Amino acid sequence: MADAERDRVLAESGVSRETGEALNLYVEQLRRWQSVKNLVGPGTLSEVWSRHVADALQLLALVPEARRWVDLGSGAGIPGLILAIAGRERPGFHVKLVESNARKCAFLTETARLTTAPVQVLNKRIEAVMPDLEVTDIVCARALAPLQQLLAWSEPLLKKGAIGVFPKGRDAAAELTEAQRGWRFDHDLIASRTDSDARIVLVTNLSRVDA
Repeated sequence: MADAERDRVLAESGVSRETGEALNLYVEQLRRWQSVKNLVGPGTLSEVWSRHVADALQLLALVPEARRWVDLGSGAGIPGLILAIAGRERPGFHVKLVESNARKCAFLTETARLTTAPVQVLNKRIEAVMPDLEVTDIVCARALAPLQQLLAWSEPLLKKGAIGVFPKGRDAAAELTEAQRGWRFDHDLIASRTDSDARIVLVTNLSRVDA
C-alpha cells in the first residue's frame, strides 16, 4: 500500500526518476529520525506520501517561476526541504529553512546533505533571522501559526515583493477575516489538491491597517 501511494504521488508530481529517489530517501530519513526526534504527528507516518510529500509538492505548481524560498518554522522540512528536493534541478532554486529547534536542524542538515537539496539551514528564531534575510520570491509556512502572526513575521519580506504561500486547514476563511483586522493585503484562496477541507492562502501587497 505504501509503495502504491509513493508511486502515485511521484507520477502525479512529474518529477524525474532521480528526484523521486531523493524524495524516497527523505521519507526514509523521516521515518528513521521520527523514533527519537518526534518530527511529525505519529499518526501521519502511514500516509506520509499523500499527507506530507504531495501536500508540499503542490505549492511548486502555484508559483512555478519562483526560485528563492524562505520556509518559516521548517520542523521536519515540510514544505521547505521537500520543495528544495523537488526544485533542485531548476537553475537557481534555493530554500532557506528557518528552525529554532537544534535537533530538528540536525535532521534538516543531514537529510539535505544526503539528498543534495539546495538549502541553507538557519538555527534561529524567526524574529532574530528576519531582519538579515535578503529579498526572496516566496515566504512560506505550514502548520506554524495563525495567518495574522505569519503576516507579522513575514512583513519585511512581503513588503519587498515576496509572495506569501501559507497552507491552511478548514479555518482558512476565519483566519483571513481575523488577519484583515490588522492588515491590508491582496490574496487568493486556493483549494488544496490533497485535502478537500484545506486551502492555500497566497498573499501579496501587505501593509498595516494603521499605516
